[in-house]
Amino acid sequence: MIVTVDNLSHRYGERVALAGVTFQVREGEIFGLLGPNGGGKSTLFRILSTLMAPSGGRAVVAGHDVDRSPENVRRRIGVVFQSQSLDKKMTVAENLRAQGHLHGLSGSALRQRIGEVTGRLGIASRAGDLVETLSGGLKRRVEIAKGLLHRPVLLLMDEASTGLDPGARRELSQYVSELRDREGVTILLTSHILDEAERCDRLLLLHAGRVVAEGTPAQLKARIGGDVVVLETAQPATLGPQIAARFHVQPSTVDATLRIEIANGHRFITEVVEAFPGLIESVALHKPTLEDVFVHETGASLW
Repeated sequence: MIVTVDNLSHRYGERVALAGVTFQVREGEIFGLLGPNGGGKSTLFRILSTLMAPSGGRAVVAGHDVDRSPENVRRRIGVVFQSQSLDKKMTVAENLRAQGHLHGLSGSALRQRIGEVTGRLGIASRAGDLVETLSGGLKRRVEIAKGLLHRPVLLLMDEASTGLDPGARRELSQYVSELRDREGVTILLTSHILDEAERCDRLLLLHAGRVVAEGTPAQLKARIGGDVVVLETAQPATLGPQIAARFHVQPSTVDATLRIEIANGHRFITEVVEAFPGLIESVALHKPTLEDVFVHETGASLW
């Protein structure tokens, strides 16, 4: 295992950020941490990247304890932070050379490695461009190139698609998959974006510092039987119990809507609208998503 986290906990004063988190990341997989802001993702990321020590429990990366041997961990990980760490007044190549020097690379070996990573990420032709002239998606590729210069076994990415448009997010996810497939790099990323999470090999769902579910996207969605029906109503607190009593289901109230997990949802829609005329303002039907799984497990929204 590239990452082993065992009963990890962390507190900020009286606030519990992580409470007994346990999971493992296998070599060569894309592993995602999915959850809302404040769910514990960023705290876990900081611990794994050796930026802070846990209050309790243990985390091991590439065979080294993040608390006892942080310097050994740093040699084996690459990190892409949510906030950009590029010098916008320097060129792409200058940023990468500066990063390479931090890892003890220089001369022809560094030039060769810069050529390799920029070629792999499709930015070789932009090596002489100032960072401030690049689009958000290209800047993210440069950030990834920085993280890969020293050939890490694990790439940590914290909300790396934040601020990117949908097209740039898809492009970034494609490059992440290619890194795994071509370079053999294991990738652990945090996200609250469903499209990004769907492309992970396995996911850990975090809520209030606790693990609520773990598995492949397909395994997680299989926890919900049938369809998901979403009802908009001005009276969710009143209508929810009435629907539960009449149809023997358990509606969840999320953001003033009622969500019902049920087989043959199209038939249920007709029946529930006829049973409560005038009380339902709109209806929607869809197959289970990762957001539905999160609601199912926590009763809360990802947003």
